[in-house]
Amino acid sequence: MPLLFGTAGTPISAKGKGSAGGIRRIRELGLGCMELEFVRGVRMKEDTAKEIAAVATENDVALSVHAPYYINFNSREPEKIEASIKRIYDSARIGSLCGASSIVFHPAYYHGEDSETVFEKVMESLDKLRKTFEEKGINVILRPETTGKGSQFGSLEETLKMSAEMEGVMPCIDFAHLHARANGEVNTYEEFANCLSLVEEYLGKEGLKDMHIHISGIEYTPKGEKNHLVLKESDLNYHDLMKALKDFSAEGLVICESPNLEADALLLQETFEKQ
Repeated sequence: MPLLFGTAGTPISAKGKGSAGGIRRIRELGLGCMELEFVRGVRMKEDTAKEIAAVATENDVALSVHAPYYINFNSREPEKIEASIKRIYDSARIGSLCGASSIVFHPAYYHGEDSETVFEKVMESLDKLRKTFEEKGINVILRPETTGKGSQFGSLEETLKMSAEMEGVMPCIDFAHLHARANGEVNTYEEFANCLSLVEEYLGKEGLKDMHIHISGIEYTPKGEKNHLVLKESDLNYHDLMKALKDFSAEGLVICESPNLEADALLLQETFEKQ
């Protein structure tokens, strides 16, 4: 698939209610994808999910899902790990009925433990999920997201390593998060190109042909991400990012998480097309 641009949730200008109205608006705007936001919990019914799948097919809009925010595969409380697994399973079950191919989530916090220890715990939970998906016939890709704070597990290398080591796992690369996590670095053409070279190093050319990307403006402190901003009100160098994506022939979905959603999604699409 080519690189498709869209919004995190229903576009602000959508007149129709809910996700179906959002998908129709995505098509009217000339965008190509939308992420269904299950961030506060998976409340969608199966019938609604099937209707959304039909509307997405009819309008040729690719869908993904963002699972609930509260996921932590490195919790000190086993019941919280089980609850995290259930939240992702529920997201995948309903998301797959919607026709979504990817389930995005924030994997864990370090809680003072080293990267390798957390990595093993996260992989254990992902393996459980993957086996359950196989048993239930749920065909989705798990997408751990690069995280925006140093306290959160999810550097680019950690995320790519998970993807390289387990079938059915691929990265969600949030370039705003990488920029915030690095306290203002990862913001030049060379740095963006280095990120994409790492994708190819870990996952081969296929990794560049099946990308799931988040972009927004971002405010940050030395501790990392603070909140999302409109692109033009931030220091994110989206021009060079679009150039790097074009030069590496990236394919997949680009989801805009800026507060002005579709305006910045269209800006990114236009900037990419001009490269």
